[in-house]
Amino acid sequence: QVQLVESGGGLVQAGGSLRLSCAASGRTFSNYAMGWFRQAPGKEREFVAAINWRGGITYYGDSVKGRFTISRDNAKNTVYLQMNSLKPEDTAIYYCAAANSILPNTRFNQYDYWGQGTQVTVSS
Repeated sequence: QVQLVESGGGLVQAGGSLRLSCAASGRTFSNYAMGWFRQAPGKEREFVAAINWRGGITYYGDSVKGRFTISRDNAKNTVYLQMNSLKPEDTAIYYCAAANSILPNTRFNQYDYWGQGTQVTVSS
């Protein structure tokens, strides 16, 4: 089992920045690829970003490329999502997920463990 706890969400004005953190506990964190997804009211869960176990391979959803950066610190069992130039359409609940996989995944059904989510609200 892997337990994931997200933090860092909140209310920010358009153009602002937030950094989300996801702290992992349980099994060896460095064995897992990690991902961030988001879900807005009435919409399907959307892939945001993913990173492989070592941190050298990253993938991003088209809507966040160039604005968001995923990173991880295996010594701290934590994955981060730096979000810059935020837009109102980024408003959603953001979820952290772990996949027992060498490569990062873009599909939510490839992930084995999920956090409870953290709310991000971007005002215009």
